Amino acid sequence: MGRRVWSWQSVFSTAVLYGSLALFTSILHNVFLLYYVQTFVSVYKIDKVSFWIGESVFLIWNSLNDPLFGWLSDRSFLSSPQSGSQITTPEVVLKRLKALSTNGPLFSLSFLAFWVAWASPGLQFLLCLCLYDGFLTMVDLHHSALLADLAVSAADRTRLNFHCSVFSALGSFSVFLSYSFWDREDFYSFRVFCVTLAAFSVLGFFLVSRLLRQRFQKEVLPKLDEAQTLKDLSVGHAPLTHPEKPVTIGQYIKQLSKHKNFLWFVSMNLIQVFHCHFNSNFFPLFLEHLLSDNISASTGSILLGISYIAPHLNNLYFLTLCQRYGVYQVIRWLFMVKLGLSVAMLLAGADHIYLLCIFIASNRVFTEGTCKLLKLVITDLVDEDFVVNKRQQAASALLFGMVALLTKPGQTFAPLIGTWLLCAYTGYDIFEREPVKVPDVAAGSGTPPLRLGCFYMVVFVPITCALLQLAAWSRFTLHGRKLQGIKTLRQGPSTATLSMSRPYELEELSGAAQRHF
Repeated sequence: MGRRVWSWQSVFSTAVLYGSLALFTSILHNVFLLYYVQTFVSVYKIDKVSFWIGESVFLIWNSLNDPLFGWLSDRSFLSSPQSGSQITTPEVVLKRLKALSTNGPLFSLSFLAFWVAWASPGLQFLLCLCLYDGFLTMVDLHHSALLADLAVSAADRTRLNFHCSVFSALGSFSVFLSYSFWDREDFYSFRVFCVTLAAFSVLGFFLVSRLLRQRFQKEVLPKLDEAQTLKDLSVGHAPLTHPEKPVTIGQYIKQLSKHKNFLWFVSMNLIQVFHCHFNSNFFPLFLEHLLSDNISASTGSILLGISYIAPHLNNLYFLTLCQRYGVYQVIRWLFMVKLGLSVAMLLAGADHIYLLCIFIASNRVFTEGTCKLLKLVITDLVDEDFVVNKRQQAASALLFGMVALLTKPGQTFAPLIGTWLLCAYTGYDIFEREPVKVPDVAAGSGTPPLRLGCFYMVVFVPITCALLQLAAWSRFTLHGRKLQGIKTLRQGPSTATLSMSRPYELEELSGAAQRHF
């Protein structure tokens, strides 16, 4: 039995296994983002008050569960215990993999709760959102934290992120398939489709997390045990940190409040989260009111699918640029491209249909592409936090959670602000059977007010977001020489205990947890 497992592990590298976890998340989450609002509004007939209450409660839960789960996961890492009882990086990795093997299948099952009516629409909307997001948070936190725990160098982290992009692109094909099954009048086929996706995801999370744990235990832990033996035999070595009391959550928040790069990053990322979810929530609406009269239904489905798959494929190119120019510079270029395309579309007007198709798709591609690179920036912030605060062990999941605490409100603001803007400008209310009639403000140009309103939303939102993001990103300093200095300090102490031993062991063991990418 052991031989069969080892043969599978020989076929799949650690980077492939790590990246495949993104597949089992994306095949479900893309369908969720695209259809959960339509399902409750069009199929379950949720009323506006219940929808707003559900989104408001979800805003609070969605923001608080990330730092809460991150703190529960990493609070033991924020102390500096006595020598001999320190929590090592391999133990952290195994803990995260164990959490993924449990929470991954539960996340997949919570996805199913949306597609069968089992309570009043308002109550089901609230409970489903909170349950789904709770398990999604656990999966995303531990998967993202592994990016910082498995590798320190920018090259290795970029390689891991590369594989995540490949598998996320594969997962986006569920959007193509979903369009064939979606029918608000006959929901049975779509339910069967969702059950199939969930079953595949459950099996995938269970098998891949188990394979990763077995590989890590067989290949990495023996090397680290030898490293610990050499460390115990070394004489005159000063420990990395002096024994201290555990850091409280209040002290940790105070430390982050002085972390300027963290604050500028979350300011930029809050806007990015808002823009990403704004695109996801209103993409079908823009297709319907801006393009439906000029393109076929099949063209619309292709455009929809491409908009979900292309960001992941394009991200493969962005990652190669990151290796050459750095993540900071690539993200800055993407903001500038987003601004330039939006201004060009505004000047061209709403009547250039093919240009509008390209713009709507490219806007989502560049926006989502930026989101995929931000995890690399957070891992750099983990390194800076580790060095500046002289931590015993990097609190990766907790820092990812604190980022989410301050940025995830953008996920809730997107549908709320979007529906409010649309109703305020055009009188169109998605919750009403018959939208409120408003004066034909664009009668002279022959453009319906709803179409004009959608056009202005689709161009002015990215223009505003890009300007604010460029302003915040210009204040972020964790790049170039400063970033290299932080990484040198992060990597240096971990190998210092072996510096007086054999050079071969120093080189071999310092990269033991990063060897199999």
